[in-house]
Formats: sequence, C-alpha cells, structure tokens
Amino acid sequence: MAEIEMIINQKIERYGRERKALLPILQGIVAAKNYISQDDMVCVARALDISAADVYGTASFYSFLENKVLGKYVIRVCRSITCDMKGKNKILKALEEELRIQLGETTHDRLFSLEATNCIGLCDMGPAMLINEKPYTHLTAERIPEIIFEYRNK
Repeated sequence: MAEIEMIINQKIERYGRERKALLPILQGIVAAKNYISQDDMVCVARALDISAADVYGTASFYSFLENKVLGKYVIRVCRSITCDMKGKNKILKALEEELRIQLGETTHDRLFSLEATNCIGLCDMGPAMLINEKPYTHLTAERIPEIIFEYRNK
C-alpha cells in the first residue's frame, strides 16, 4: 500500500487534489501494477476526498483501467466495426487457440491476458490489436503464433 500512496502523492503534487487528478492517479497505479484493486480505489477516494463509488465509476468506465489482475502482456483486440469487417473474429480465434484461453481470461502462468477494447484508432490498418502499448496492424491469423512466440521468449 505504501507504493500506491507514493504514486497518489506524486500525482497530487502535480495535479492537485481536485477531481481532475483522478484519472492521472488511476493511470499511475495501472502503470505500476497493471491493475487497480478495490483497496487502491478506497485509498484514492480518501486522498481526493471523493466517494469510492466515484472512483470505481471512473475506473470501470475506461477499458484501459483494469480492476482485476492481468498478465504481464495484455493483448487488447480492437472490436470496432471496421476491424470486425476486416476479420477480427479470425484473429480472436487464433489468439484463443494459441494462448489456450478465452476472451477476458489470463493464462495460468499470468504471462498473457486477452481482452477486447473499443476502437484503438487504427481502423485504417485493421484488424488491429495492442500488446501492452505496442500496436499490431493488418493482422492475419497466420501471424498470431509468431507474435505470441516473440513475447513468450522475451
């Protein structure tokens, strides 16, 4: 909890104690530990003097602010209509087969989590996905095993 309090205090120093600091604080927590726990949300609420429900509402609204433990590599498949029309379902099926998990799950070794997200701004290059911050575009089902292999061997 000391690490989370340090992150909160650093963000408060930069953004102040107003509600506008909430999103940067939550982003800082995700950057540090890849998700936001309920205890983290309560700590943020106390620091900003807002309700825990308000913090949870914000954290649950944004798809990149996870409130569950995720793998080291979070794969986010774009579920926009453009990516859907360009073959997103084939990409998703290839990922599920390669990782042996379903959408919304994390591998047993906590190396990968497979999530869907709204448009990631790469519609002209779809189907697309992100692995953590790195974009992959013009995907084919055949490319999925080599991409996953790259991360398994890091």
